[in-house]
Amino acid sequence: MRPVGEVQSVLMIGFGAIGRHVARLLRPEISIGRLTMTALVRDLSKHTEHHGLGAELIQVDSPEDSRWSGLTADVVVECAGGPAAKSFGPAAVAAGIPFVLTSVGALADRSTRRALLAGPGDLHVTNGAIGGLDVLEAATQAQALDEVSITTAKAPRGLVQPWMNAEEIRRLNQLTPATGPLTIFTGTPAEAIVKFPANVNITVALAWATRGLGFGAVADDELMEAALHRTGVEIRADPRQEDSHHEITATGPAGDFAFSISSTPSPENPATSGLTALSVARTLRTCMASLRRD
Repeated sequence: MRPVGEVQSVLMIGFGAIGRHVARLLRPEISIGRLTMTALVRDLSKHTEHHGLGAELIQVDSPEDSRWSGLTADVVVECAGGPAAKSFGPAAVAAGIPFVLTSVGALADRSTRRALLAGPGDLHVTNGAIGGLDVLEAATQAQALDEVSITTAKAPRGLVQPWMNAEEIRRLNQLTPATGPLTIFTGTPAEAIVKFPANVNITVALAWATRGLGFGAVADDELMEAALHRTGVEIRADPRQEDSHHEITATGPAGDFAFSISSTPSPENPATSGLTALSVARTLRTCMASLRRD
């Protein structure tokens, strides 16, 4: 067990809207010297106004950068998107450092998932912008859920994708409250994360929570692969929707469950859910508390 009051260090990948919000949430620990935070960014010049949040900012391009290899931390947390999770996460885990994953969509890529589960560092998966996953996880581990699905509604402009043709983009941009919501995708998280990589991390988080009970990296990998193809996903473009709205339903021997979630935007970026940073901060605190007990 670590000495009470020992300073713990967090290494954050990225310092965008989510990372800055997390830093603000962890201000109590930082201000009393219980926690130190270092954040890796690609361009220091873009963060000149963010130096007052208690984190030391270091410019690092990739895990091959010598500045990365010389850094040490008790916990690494990713707040920079799927590509950063795939790049830095396996390196942190291989170094034996606990890794907190924010861009949960990275788990849909099987090679990345296997690397993140390989250890010796532990993987900690955040819930992101949805809740209620603890009860669904408990029911699934008892083999007491048969069906799980999520419907996500967002403003049309936030769902435009590079692969869409001109007609699809025009139809989204011309939606009005009078026309009502338009379903633009139905399928699974495995399919959704390919088409909407920045919008559906939550669907992968739901699949992870409801994968079932496994023992070891191989079992978790196989269970997650099945969950990615089992969980139902519907995405709606809704011009009445200012914030993201999520409806989760699940049924089985454990009962019938329904969760409705609309979180307020992040104070750092109105386009990002504020609940994501809250989930990351909670996961970090749980991880650090576990380290203190070891």
